[in-house]
Amino acid sequence: MMTKRVGISAGTALACFLTLTAVGRADTISYADAVTTLAKECGSDIKKFCNGQNLGNGRIQACLEKNASKVSPTCTSTLGSVMTSIAQRQEAQASVFKVCQHDISQYCNSVKGDGNILACLVETKRVDNKECNQAITDAGWR
Repeated sequence: MMTKRVGISAGTALACFLTLTAVGRADTISYADAVTTLAKECGSDIKKFCNGQNLGNGRIQACLEKNASKVSPTCTSTLGSVMTSIAQRQEAQASVFKVCQHDISQYCNSVKGDGNILACLVETKRVDNKECNQAITDAGWR
């Protein structure tokens, strides 16, 4: 739910997020929700301090961090939370096949192709491996 427009596109902000990585596990948010949250909480700071800049490829974060002493505390906090959540989602997406290897072997052994294996894991109700289920959820695929 975005209440005001910001001078960045969702794609531009998304490109910023996709360049980051981190380690950890927690609740993750979708890229669309991350863009919406960042636009809502940091929109005025982005307009004020980053106006006219090409904001793709991590430049939103870089601009806000460069101006950290002037950026609102709400934006600083939101930026940290959003970036952590996106990084955790990326980590989960990268690790799901390793974490779920036993379940893949047990329930999806004859399935070929990563997308089809993922669909098999998501659709099967037999996966009871807590770590596998959590990785799928954290990756945003369930």
